Amino acid sequence: MSSFTLDLQGAVRTERLEGVTSFVGTDTSGSFGILPGRARFMTVLEYGLSRFRIADGSWLYLACPGAVLSFSDNHLELSTRRYLCDADYERISAALAGQLAEEEDALKSVKDNLQKLEQALFRRLRSLDRWPS
Repeated sequence: MSSFTLDLQGAVRTERLEGVTSFVGTDTSGSFGILPGRARFMTVLEYGLSRFRIADGSWLYLACPGAVLSFSDNHLELSTRRYLCDADYERISAALAGQLAEEEDALKSVKDNLQKLEQALFRRLRSLDRWPS
């Protein structure tokens, strides 16, 4: 059976999985699949679950808050801030709904606060620019 290598790269850990026979993910255009021998391909995964089949026929599930995916020469590379990988669909779904969702909410809050700080800084700089030298 033909297979490919999957490299999962997060901010704090990486792992290489050999013998992957298929990958199913979702990008902005919808769901797609990758099989061994596929032409070069690159996309951005959306927040959510992907899955891949390994040589023994079992599925593994991958939860991530979005990722850059690149496939070339039977090598799939997935780069993300954080990922969770598990064979149990229920457990990984719960982790996605809980842990990753909380992290995304916290990140959004930080981004919102930075945007407010930036706006306040610009207002302050504009007010300083009006004073004569």
